[in-house]
Amino acid sequence: MKILKFQATWCGPCKAMTMVVAGAGDKLKVPVQEIDIEQDEAVAIRYGIRGVPTMVLLDAAGNELKRKVGTMNEQELLEFAA
Repeated sequence: MKILKFQATWCGPCKAMTMVVAGAGDKLKVPVQEIDIEQDEAVAIRYGIRGVPTMVLLDAAGNELKRKVGTMNEQELLEFAA
């Protein structure tokens, strides 16, 4: 499993989510892959990203389990990743 974190450099809420992910540290048992929607536009299109930040939880086979658009606090992130 892993989380795809879609973001943009100009996005204030994305920067806030970066801090939340960093703050979760080793409590977060799922790796987070950051994807800049402007640099990796094809990936953003493939996942149908319409707003940032968007977090997409994938299973081991790469299938989407769930997604969340917008910011989360640490507890919400840990629940999302569970």
